[in-house]
Amino acid sequence: MDTRNIEALLRIISTLLLALTACLVRFDSQTKHLFYTLTKKATFKDMNALYVLVWIDTAVAIYSVLQLVRYMILPGFRKDLTASNKYFGWGIYLLDQAAAYVVFGGNTAAVQASMFAVTGEKSLQWMKLCNRFTRFCTQIGGALVCGYIAAIVMAITSSISAYALFRLYSPNNFLVLKGK
Repeated sequence: MDTRNIEALLRIISTLLLALTACLVRFDSQTKHLFYTLTKKATFKDMNALYVLVWIDTAVAIYSVLQLVRYMILPGFRKDLTASNKYFGWGIYLLDQAAAYVVFGGNTAAVQASMFAVTGEKSLQWMKLCNRFTRFCTQIGGALVCGYIAAIVMAITSSISAYALFRLYSPNNFLVLKGK
């Protein structure tokens, strides 16, 4: 398998994992009856970090799908496009780096916010929520694991795009393309 096919496979895997994470977080909810007349519903909108995570994962999944479409629609699907246009290669490299970092940062922020739901915070008088909404918290935990796996796959994808870009440059001269 050449690196283009591996990169396409990794983009498919990351897209599926990001879509799974976004769907698990977005559609997870649990309703509890606290008293006879009071009900509380836990959703992803209760924590801003989960709300932002859904948008981040959706946006990066769309970006990955667009990259896959670029592989299939452009006439140079089988040849390396970064060799003919170094600016195009730099754009892909920088967008892949940004996508990997944003997914990792969004998942880390969601984990930090979720830890407050698990442990509470006495100094801020925040209650533990996961002792009441156990199914909700378990499903969010599974979604965050999928998100971290997607972040790792995105990091591998960005390293492949870095390889595709930097192999074009001379090892002896700084930022000078190799001669043909």
